[in-house]
Amino acid sequence: QSWSRGMSYCLHSESHLDTGPIYVRENGKLHMVKQGAGSLQNVTPKERPFSLFSRSFSVELCMNREDDRARRQRTDHFIFTYTKEGNLRYSAKSLFSLVLGYISDNVDHIDSLIGFPEQIAEKLFSAAEARQKFTEPVTGLRALQKFTEAYGSLVLCSLCLRNRYLVISEKLEEIKSFRELTCLDLSCCKLGDEHELLEHLTKEALSSVKRLLLKDNSLSDAGLRRMTAPVRVLKKGLENLMVLDLSCNPKITDVGIGYLLSFKKLNCLDISGTGLKDVDAVIKRLQMQIGLVHSKVPLKEFDHSNCKTEGWAEQTVLQWEQAVMEARKPQDKLKSRVTALHFYGKTRRIEEVVKCTLVEPETKASGNLQFYKENIQNCHLPLKKEVAGSHELKNNKKRALPEQERERTSKQKHLCLTVEDWDLLNTY
Repeated sequence: QSWSRGMSYCLHSESHLDTGPIYVRENGKLHMVKQGAGSLQNVTPKERPFSLFSRSFSVELCMNREDDRARRQRTDHFIFTYTKEGNLRYSAKSLFSLVLGYISDNVDHIDSLIGFPEQIAEKLFSAAEARQKFTEPVTGLRALQKFTEAYGSLVLCSLCLRNRYLVISEKLEEIKSFRELTCLDLSCCKLGDEHELLEHLTKEALSSVKRLLLKDNSLSDAGLRRMTAPVRVLKKGLENLMVLDLSCNPKITDVGIGYLLSFKKLNCLDISGTGLKDVDAVIKRLQMQIGLVHSKVPLKEFDHSNCKTEGWAEQTVLQWEQAVMEARKPQDKLKSRVTALHFYGKTRRIEEVVKCTLVEPETKASGNLQFYKENIQNCHLPLKKEVAGSHELKNNKKRALPEQERERTSKQKHLCLTVEDWDLLNTY
């Protein structure tokens, strides 16, 4: 009776709605109840296309945001895509991607990556970079140091910070964490002699630098003296330097050029726009002591368009620059203050990006002062692989003898240290 009452209720209540056929299983057989008739018939159900949800069904994914305070972007464990027919398809993410995402979210808690496969480490770095983990103030530095300690030049082998003095000031510790750099461009940053980054150049972590561009940085003889002290005395620091750009630093004089003679591996040098007094004497001195010849045409090695940021952290440096530029945008709260200053006639201070320009008077006075080594032909061009003949070998042996004598005489000169040199060494 209870079954018949429930069935009659389903059949007669809300009869105006078309609920479709109703199937009832009784004694192992399936019966269909026709609506309105109230009778049971043994009818085999017709096959209907299976649909899990109706057309009006909608789904909304709700994720538990436990780290809302940290504003971390959480992802779900499923990937939703659409087929060509417009149907929704979902598939579970691989275990590797789930673990990679979890570790990248907590990359600052990694103890060490030394000995970890670099192929997986690169994917981990990219995942953390996509989450902008390296832009965070404290945890970003700690996470970046784990990668630079383990992979060195793979993280970054070339760094171009030309005209990015704000990035240097905001991310100085992160920049100092990069190791095994081979190219560093600090042109047009107005760093000066006492900047912490220039002092960091003398550290062992940057002994791999082969190309250093310090154009227009307000350097003087004192800055060159500090920068070359480890090379001149301890034979450490920038001893592998091959290309050096010191152009547009009018405070560098003949005395400062003398400190550069300790760079024995130097192949290309640019001192255009410096405050040299006796240019001819400097040209002869560079040629006699380190074999640099004055170039009559500009060298491609000092074309700054060739210097680029290369490595895993290329996008990280761009993120730093973007964050700095966003912070420099004027805020809405300051508009009223600027308007008031303009009304009362006070000069509005506009901070513009420092543009890299040549120092015209000094450049015209000294001319193009770029140097290269003769035995490399033109250092800005690719070297030609030629088989050296017996005659060339004899000439090379003859040239090697005077070079050894020059090294002996230069060593004897370096042994005679002044009191200022000893005081400078004590600071390292």
